[in-house]
Amino acid sequence: MEILKCQGLRKVYGSGENQVTAIDHMDLSVQKGEFVAIVGASGSGKSTLLHILGSVDKPSEGKVIIEGTDLSTLNPTRAAIFRRRKVGVIYQFYNLIPTLTIRKNILMPLLLDKKKPDMEHFEQIVSSLGIGDRLEALPGQLSGGQQQRAAIARSLIYRPALLLADEPTGNLDRKNSKEIIDLLKLSNRNLNQTILLITHDEKAALAADRIVTIEDGRILSDEKRG
Repeated sequence: MEILKCQGLRKVYGSGENQVTAIDHMDLSVQKGEFVAIVGASGSGKSTLLHILGSVDKPSEGKVIIEGTDLSTLNPTRAAIFRRRKVGVIYQFYNLIPTLTIRKNILMPLLLDKKKPDMEHFEQIVSSLGIGDRLEALPGQLSGGQQQRAAIARSLIYRPALLLADEPTGNLDRKNSKEIIDLLKLSNRNLNQTILLITHDEKAALAADRIVTIEDGRILSDEKRG
């Protein structure tokens, strides 16, 4: 089943002599349960692609369809709701709310929608991520690796169609980086979670089943592994 489809995706910033093409007529398809790494040097278009897929930014041309929904048809309010429910995002700097407990941070997407949490699903996530004993702590009381685990748990709580991981190991040491990538693999395998890992870290990318390399806003190569 196709979860993500990008058709003729183009993103242009500026105009005239200052015009910059960040994404240049890109086509991309991702199936349910795939773990795909998007790699490329700084300025290759990775971040722009992430923002478009997360419905934070709109393409200049082309379409992004996630689980049958064309993102271009959504107004800003509906886009925000769609992002919260269907697209989990893990950032490099965690983005946890410092005054809320880890439990409330994880449940925040559901609380915003006034939805009752599926506690069995919640327990499964926090147990598999190894943070079940830190739920009443504040983010500042946790290590960087533990905070990133909490951020992963928050991104998974809504059972998103697509999980976008934006340089999730960029702020961590080697040991914690390996653990976070292993946890992403675990959620991919155990929860059949579709993951798009945006990274410049070649070692992190090797954890994926498929590596898409982009350069100057275009797909340079698309290779399946294993």
